[in-house]
Amino acid sequence: MTETCPDAVATAAAIRDRRTTAESAVAAALDRIGVRDGAINAFTSLRRDAAREEARALDRRNPEAANAGPLMGVPFAVKNLFDVAGVVTLAGSKLYAGNPPAERDAAAVARLRSAGAVLAGALNMDEFAYGFTTENSHYGPTRNPRDAARIAGGSSGGSAASVAAGMVPVSLGTDTNGSVRVPAALCGVLGFKPTFGRISRAGTVPLASSFDHVGLFARTVRDIAAVYDALQGADAEDPACTDRPAAPCRGALDDGIEGFRIAVADGHFATGGSPQAFAAVAAAAHALGTARRVSVPEAERALNASLLITSCEAAAYHLDALRQNPDQLDASVRNRLTAAALVPASWHQTARRFRRRFRTGVSALFQEVDLVLAPTTPFAAPCIGQRAVEIDGQEVSVRATLGRFTAPVSFIGLPALSVPVGGVADLPLGVQLIAAPWREEVILRAARVLEAKGVCAAPVAV
Repeated sequence: MTETCPDAVATAAAIRDRRTTAESAVAAALDRIGVRDGAINAFTSLRRDAAREEARALDRRNPEAANAGPLMGVPFAVKNLFDVAGVVTLAGSKLYAGNPPAERDAAAVARLRSAGAVLAGALNMDEFAYGFTTENSHYGPTRNPRDAARIAGGSSGGSAASVAAGMVPVSLGTDTNGSVRVPAALCGVLGFKPTFGRISRAGTVPLASSFDHVGLFARTVRDIAAVYDALQGADAEDPACTDRPAAPCRGALDDGIEGFRIAVADGHFATGGSPQAFAAVAAAAHALGTARRVSVPEAERALNASLLITSCEAAAYHLDALRQNPDQLDASVRNRLTAAALVPASWHQTARRFRRRFRTGVSALFQEVDLVLAPTTPFAAPCIGQRAVEIDGQEVSVRATLGRFTAPVSFIGLPALSVPVGGVADLPLGVQLIAAPWREEVILRAARVLEAKGVCAAPVAV
């Protein structure tokens, strides 16, 4: 039996207090990966020697020095669309396997390493981040650590599974229409997508540049806050990255939710899901002391417009691959990109105009409330290879439906955290905590309340 994976904050504290070393923490993580990943397939590459050497270099520093870093010695892993110096950036595709290794780290990777974290390796994903299942035809499916017959979700499936299985305490992914929150919910961990533009995307392979967010996974709210704080900061290399001052959240986690106006999303967010998905929301609402319900105007149309714009932007970025190397692409990805390349420009423009109107309506809603609760996914993790599930007596497509509740949130870049809520189903289900732009602290304080009450919990899958 391998050592249980300690939390990131606990690991860094133990190293600072000299109760352990960075080398020991990294070696233990590599051992856990060696034991568990064969059955899960979360990793596409490991930095065994480099990670051990970096950990030894950290141990030669004074752990109490100002430059030691708040995440000193914490092992982490990243979705394989983040550039990592010396590693080929696959983006889940066979097409990129012959590319030269990246020359430098993506901005988010560099920031975590500057904070003292040690990169263990790169993680499996849907090809080009265009999917919700991580059933990758080139590198194999990532399996859900809670039930290996089931999907991990996607497109950041390897990132969620690596944390759920206790291989690493934290990981990075990206979220375009739910690609952090969906796998977090299905694997039973926390998945955080901050406001669009809060974390630099420089050095990542895009899917849809007007939607793509860097996000993160952990098993505790404190770890989410610690990593989020380390990732913040302006970056001129990502034109979408905000120049707003960083707003650290870790110090305010235990300030409670007194005065917060909290409501459950009705309408679109209360239909098209399993009874268990809505029961999870009800449990979170009860724990946060709210029975209020609000309607998010035109959310169904926002879902459709979001997926349309995403497909058009993705097709434009990958057009050369479609023309020159179509046989090297996963068939389902190729077919969706091809169809999107034929969408009339007028449809795209109409969807973009609607996005402005939707943002105005949701901004008005957040004048009345501070936090909105909604399901993360309509159902728990389906089996690998399963194409449809039954909802309200009708069969619906797994891939087309998993982002039903996450895409409208990404459409206008709202911050959202998926928290795992137990006790309502045999498999994990997630609840989204959604706030107005730049109000990440509201989300994390509410999540900490749920965690303290035992409603939100993410134990290591065994």
